[in-house]
Amino acid sequence: MARNLMIQGTMSGAGKSLLTAGILRVLRQDGWRAAPFKSQNMALNSYVTADGLEMGRAQVMQAEAAGVEPEVCMNPILLKPTSDVGSQLIVHGRVRGNYTAQEYFRMKRELVPDIMRAYEQLREQTDIIVIEGAGSPAEINLKEDDIVNMGMAKLADAPVLLVGDIDRGGVFAQFLGTVELLEEEERRRIKGFVINKFRGDERLLSPGPELLHKKCGIPTLGVLPYLRLQLDDEDSQAESLSAGRAAYGREAADDGPRIVVAVIRLPHISNFTDVNPLARYPFVSISYVEHAAQLERLGDSDLILLPGTKNTIGDMAWLRETGLERAILEKAARGCRIIGICGGYQMLGERLADEAGSESGGAIRGMGLLPVETVFAAGKRRSRITGAVRRLPEEWRALDGLAVSGYEIHMGVTQYRQEGVSPQDEPALSGGGREAYGKDGAAPFCILDDGRADGCARGRVLGTYLHGLFETDAFTGRLLLLLGEERGIGRAYLEQAVAAVASYRSFKESQYDLLADAVRAHLDMEKICGIIQGGRIL
Repeated sequence: MARNLMIQGTMSGAGKSLLTAGILRVLRQDGWRAAPFKSQNMALNSYVTADGLEMGRAQVMQAEAAGVEPEVCMNPILLKPTSDVGSQLIVHGRVRGNYTAQEYFRMKRELVPDIMRAYEQLREQTDIIVIEGAGSPAEINLKEDDIVNMGMAKLADAPVLLVGDIDRGGVFAQFLGTVELLEEEERRRIKGFVINKFRGDERLLSPGPELLHKKCGIPTLGVLPYLRLQLDDEDSQAESLSAGRAAYGREAADDGPRIVVAVIRLPHISNFTDVNPLARYPFVSISYVEHAAQLERLGDSDLILLPGTKNTIGDMAWLRETGLERAILEKAARGCRIIGICGGYQMLGERLADEAGSESGGAIRGMGLLPVETVFAAGKRRSRITGAVRRLPEEWRALDGLAVSGYEIHMGVTQYRQEGVSPQDEPALSGGGREAYGKDGAAPFCILDDGRADGCARGRVLGTYLHGLFETDAFTGRLLLLLGEERGIGRAYLEQAVAAVASYRSFKESQYDLLADAVRAHLDMEKICGIIQGGRIL
């Protein structure tokens, strides 16, 4: 039967996801069958499994680190916020409904059987399960019927490591305060502290860990340095977004020409990890922007990306209210290329209607850059998809013939608008059965292997439902050649620069190995493995 270890944190963003992934990678390298588990994840970054189910992206990243296929049993409960007080509830990969925070709080204990069914399934498949908590176990207002921190540790009978973020300051107070707010049985579960995001000389921490040990009897098992690895973030609280940079804090290369990409940081941004594959190219400069002035300061951007959102109509209204829509339209008029993915694609159309209240309800005029409209419905489309780019407009013709792959997660149906033809009469571009070309020069982005058409392209604007599009190396390389040549960068230089970058799969594997190296170097893995092998603690 699988043994386990749980990683909890003193706060959100302390480093639970990173530490979980690092320990899983070490276990994999040492020959163990290990897997991640998080009973409840609140995040807008999600993924579609091979069997068409939806789960949190952080557990996908951790599964990759462990060298196993992501399965929805690794994340049985996913909450996707639709507003400040409500979320879409996904159980075992399927939508159960939209609930306010109060409604969910009252019902969450009812989800324990779903959680334990998933956990027991995972126990059958693995040697070791590394469980991740959420937020902090000391959030005393949320402790009743807890299912994700100490409540989950008790259900799984798991020993706990508590990780704290020293970069924000006050890490020893975080540790001690957390322990003091726990019940005695919960305190006994904590077997060690891990200090995360340390910069400088580790000797300067003394005598902090020793005094902390004296006060609460819990040892510090390691100090992880501030790591600048390029791994998928869990949610929109990621530092890469708040810092205004998408490249994980990495600046583009200063020596030589570069391609400028602006990513619109929507209030309900989802699956922003779609952008990450672009960030590994040193000649690509990526900036997240949330004000019109920021977009203007970037000058002549080569590409504007509109990512997904869990509140498409609300975020469309926000673009209009803030002046970002006007700034984007002005950039488009000057020839800037624009790509919208999922919700971003929907906003590029002429109209969005949500009479069924699938997200926020209502209807709104879109940006009008693509001749499509979106109607939301109660059902969600989830699938892994492959296809090929065919017969694009002249402005995108360089991409013709390329294979594409990814996954779609969306509530709306987007249909082509042709003069004199209603959306009901015209087969959907993303869900219909044929290629639809308009008199205005619009065309589908690609034809999927199942015969459906996806997306729309017109002029220098392109929309698609394919999340993970830029993970296809050939497609991304060709796109960067197109953007670079328009920027005036020589083709020989571009081809050499693109070829010098490892495939995305190889790149991610190298990042997981670097993470494991840091965990081995800075954590007492002998003691941690002893904790895992120590058996039951009750």
